Amino acid sequence: MKLPQISGEACVKALKRAGFSIDRQKGSHVIMLRDNPKARAVVPVHKVLKKGTLHQILLDSNLKIEDFLKLL
Repeated sequence: MKLPQISGEACVKALKRAGFSIDRQKGSHVIMLRDNPKARAVVPVHKVLKKGTLHQILLDSNLKIEDFLKLL
């Protein structure tokens, strides 16, 4: 399945729906944490995320592309 082109803010909103919460922010990077199952994702809040960056966020958050698309 193909990764969509989304903004960093849309990614943050989708991760919140997946149970993540914002831990802190340093510059344009938002660090998000989830307790169960434990995961940590760093999301750069840029206009459009590069596909490789989004792919790494999905790996870090243990989400499949299909599940992430449903959260958007």
